[in-house]
Amino acid sequence: MHFLSPLLESYIANHSEEEPDILRELTRETHLKVVQPRMITGHFQGRVLSLLSKIIAPNSILEIGTYTGYSAICLAEGLSKNGVLHTVEINEELYDMQRSYFDKSGFGNQIVQHIGDALEIVPQLDIVFDLVFIDAQKVNYLAYYEQILKKTTSGSVILSDNVLWSGKVVEAPEKTDHATIALLDYNKKLKNDPRVETVLLPIRDGLTLSRVR
Repeated sequence: MHFLSPLLESYIANHSEEEPDILRELTRETHLKVVQPRMITGHFQGRVLSLLSKIIAPNSILEIGTYTGYSAICLAEGLSKNGVLHTVEINEELYDMQRSYFDKSGFGNQIVQHIGDALEIVPQLDIVFDLVFIDAQKVNYLAYYEQILKKTTSGSVILSDNVLWSGKVVEAPEKTDHATIALLDYNKKLKNDPRVETVLLPIRDGLTLSRVR
């Protein structure tokens, strides 16, 4: 589902910050070499992530779902001078491509890669995160969220991607559509959870911005 016309989407991108050359290069390589390239973050949402990170100026960032590294680089643009971003990806085949672009971006020494299941990795990180970005397996969003809350503090920000799920969240889901059902439960949880304050932004496929109270 397209929430905006291609003309409006183009206007929005053209009146936002320019996409860095390295991210255009990463997008091209992703489309050439990686399955499901539409999963990449993209220009406009990437600039949103970058600006939010710069506003927060986090010392520590956690990303769940690296893919080819586009969003990690965007988020790293806002890191404090000695800040570190930890990014978790279950597909080990993407590791070398991620590292190549992290190093070329200039943020290589501030980005730590983890390969494996985030539900196993995150509990092992003895870190309090200022900013978290969730963009991995939708059926696990609630589980990620509960783990993340143990790794944040008052004022920490949690960003959740794909929460509109191509408009499926306003349709009656099939019983076998586990991803949509999981996202419906997740969106309801964020709305009603007194531990956070939340606003759902209609950016691309839906981006939830939650602040830990």
